[in-house]
Amino acid sequence: MPESNVIEANDANWEELLENQEKPMVVMFYMPQCTHCKDIEPYFRQYSIEFQEKCTFVIMNGLQSTMTARRYRVRGTPTFKFFCKGRAIKEEVGLVYPSILRKSIEDLIKHGNECVLHTSPMPDEISPYE
Repeated sequence: MPESNVIEANDANWEELLENQEKPMVVMFYMPQCTHCKDIEPYFRQYSIEFQEKCTFVIMNGLQSTMTARRYRVRGTPTFKFFCKGRAIKEEVGLVYPSILRKSIEDLIKHGNECVLHTSPMPDEISPYE
């Protein structure tokens, strides 16, 4: 089987990776001891090969990258965040069926730019905790 095209990211390189991303991007947040993460990771890596021309695949250890995990409100693993033009536009949490993950990747590739254009971001100052 060919080598996967998954990029290892962390708090230190996340901003640069996000800013320089031309293609839609899928990020899998995981924890090393998470059995569900280990179950879905081979599919994630397989999709990174299959869709390498149209999508970027990133894996991030939520325990080692706590700032980024908090920023995107990751509460459990695996969590898949779907990005287009540097903005998170969708997420899936937990052990999803591989076919659902695949469909979400295909939809991101096909419609991701439209999702960004049809989304109005909330101002950074707004917080549900105030």
